[in-house]
Amino acid sequence: MVTGQKVWTSLAHQSDWCFVVCRTEPGSVRHKGLSYLLVPMDQPGVDIRPITQLTRTSEFNEVFFDGARTAADNVVGELGDGWRVALATLAFERGVGLLGHQLSFRRELDHLLAVARDTGRATDPVFRQRLARSYAELEILRYNTLRSLSGIDGPVAPPEASISKLYWASWHRRFGELALDVLGPAGLVAEGFPYELGEFQRTFLFSRSETIYGGSNEIQKNIIGERVLGLPPEPKGATR
Repeated sequence: MVTGQKVWTSLAHQSDWCFVVCRTEPGSVRHKGLSYLLVPMDQPGVDIRPITQLTRTSEFNEVFFDGARTAADNVVGELGDGWRVALATLAFERGVGLLGHQLSFRRELDHLLAVARDTGRATDPVFRQRLARSYAELEILRYNTLRSLSGIDGPVAPPEASISKLYWASWHRRFGELALDVLGPAGLVAEGFPYELGEFQRTFLFSRSETIYGGSNEIQKNIIGERVLGLPPEPKGATR
C-alpha cells in the first residue's frame, strides 16, 4: 500500500496512471531503499485536488495517497533501486524530452515575429535586437538538445541534463517577458471578461513555473557547479 502526498503533479486530473517513488525498505534513509512504481489513479485511496494557477488553469495538482495499491509487476527496475530510475526520468524531462517542446517554442516565436511586424515593433532597433537574440538562443537550444541525445548513459541521469533545463526554462521566461513588451499596453489587459488571457499572456505567467518544476534554477546551478564543474558543494544549512 502507498500512503503519502505530492504537490505539483502535472496533469494528474487527466491521468490514468502516475509514477510514484516511495520507500519500500523500512529503516532505509535518503535515496536508499526507494522503489519506482506505476500506480493506477482510478482507485480508492487516491485523492486528486487541482491547484488553480495565475493563468486560472489547473495543469498542476496535489495528490494524496491513502492506502493506494498497485500490482507487484508495476515496479519499474529493481526493488530499492528507484532512485536510479527517477534520475533517468528527470534527465529526460530536463534534457532530450525538450525536443517536442521546441516545436511549440518555435511556433510561439514565429507568431511573435508576425505580431512585431504588424505593430511596428520589428522596426524598432531595441526590439529588433531582442527578437534576434531570442531567435539565436532558440537555435542554440535546438542544437544543444540534439547533441545531448548521445549523452544519456543508460538509466543514469547525467548532470549535463541540468544545463539544458536551466537554459530552456530561462529562455522561455525571457521570451514571455519579451512577448508582453512587444504587445505593449494591450498585453496588460485581459482579452475577455473576467480573466480570459491571450496566448502570450498565458506564456508569460506559465513560464514562471518552468524555472521551478523539474528542479528549480537554483537546484540546476548547484548540480552544474558541483557535478559538472567540480566546485565545492554548497554548505549544508547555510543561510542566504
